[in-house]
Amino acid sequence: MKHFNKIVVVTMMILGLSSNAQDSNNPWAFSFGVNAIDTKTSAGGGNNWLDRHFSQPFAIKENWNILPSISYIGVNKYIGDNFSFGVSGSVNKIDKFVNYSSANGYVVSNPGDLIYYGIDATLKYSFQSLIKSKVIDPSLSLGGGYTFLGDASYGTINTGAGVTFWISENIGFELASKYKKSYGERVTAGIPDAPSYFQHTAGLIFKFGGTDTDKDGIYDKEDACPEVAGLKQFNGCPDTDGDGIVDGSDACPEVAGLAALNGCPDADADGITDADDACPQVAGLATLKGCPDADKDGIADKDDKCPSVAGPKENAGCPWPDTDNDGVADKDDACPEVAGLLSNKGCPEVTAADLDKISADAKSIYFHTGKSTFRSEDVPVKIESISTLLKQYPTAKFSIEGHTDSDGSEVSNQKLSQERADVVRNALIERGLKAENLTAIGYGESKPVASNKTAAGKAKNRRTEVVLQK
Repeated sequence: MKHFNKIVVVTMMILGLSSNAQDSNNPWAFSFGVNAIDTKTSAGGGNNWLDRHFSQPFAIKENWNILPSISYIGVNKYIGDNFSFGVSGSVNKIDKFVNYSSANGYVVSNPGDLIYYGIDATLKYSFQSLIKSKVIDPSLSLGGGYTFLGDASYGTINTGAGVTFWISENIGFELASKYKKSYGERVTAGIPDAPSYFQHTAGLIFKFGGTDTDKDGIYDKEDACPEVAGLKQFNGCPDTDGDGIVDGSDACPEVAGLAALNGCPDADADGITDADDACPQVAGLATLKGCPDADKDGIADKDDKCPSVAGPKENAGCPWPDTDNDGVADKDDACPEVAGLLSNKGCPEVTAADLDKISADAKSIYFHTGKSTFRSEDVPVKIESISTLLKQYPTAKFSIEGHTDSDGSEVSNQKLSQERADVVRNALIERGLKAENLTAIGYGESKPVASNKTAAGKAKNRRTEVVLQK
């Protein structure tokens, strides 16, 4: 029986490594690493329970027993609701055993390089899902075990806590501590018999296993559609319509179709799927969603009010009308009923004769001295004449220029000339002329057309002019 303990530990390790049940994704976890044993917790002394157990938690060099090699191995099975059950085996060498005496306090001695073996069963609860972390996995554990220490062997009740840092989905770095409570004697004749102790572990953990959720004979890890039963030739995905295209890649999974059209049908064979074809029974153009265009104006026949005559989309496929036949469509023609020039938006250019008439009428508009009121009664007639001529040229721009005689200051004359120009402009606007086509500007006394030394000359200078803008 000398090697019984070793045989038991090795057997448990082998059993753990040979486990291969596969009833859920990654239900199994295999771990290995280094363990450390600290016997101070049962040495006695201290002021209270916490002081005895935790007064020197990290006295690694002084109290911890560590083998410089892999010294523990374990296997865990996930059982649901964040719980897992595991079995582990560990080995160590006890060359640091802590005792306490009132005279000497805590004393660390070598009990003779005792070989330690431990077998433990653990129920662990993970908090990873509760904290919603993909990396940090804290846990608490409860379980029991059996310890082989030299020639002694005894059971323990184990409570612990740990944290795993997942490097990837399946690989993690695990840190854990367990308090193993013994119910035997700590020492017999000065030799450790059944001490309670802390066991700390650090190592790697690997998750493995597999499931077949949809029961199609293909494990989820290899199943492209793990929740829907499918075919092996399609990596576990279904082909509902049997057209040789898996449903996940089939744009029309319920209706057999063509591979070139991602599994969708094309009744008129125009290369456009029926679902996207606005005219599925008549071959057409891709640019028009499968509809034909007889007049090739870019408008589908079904939307073209003039399907046999090309026309713009803005006019529902019909040609734009040109009422005056001047080559400028009515929509672009500022003078749609009068033939004009394309360069002038379909309007005629102002003739020299009309300009002369406009100029003569404008110059016949006289004002009272020092005022912007009209002097003669025929002024409205003159303005009406000017208005009639200007309306023939709706796109032409004109400036209304105001002038004064030399009486008064230049400043007052400038103001007065502007007022006179504004009066004429407003009179034209009131008769239907577009305000944006008329500009009013005063020149004061700067541009006389007659001598300011005579009353007749001054009267001529108190005038307005209408000038075509180039």
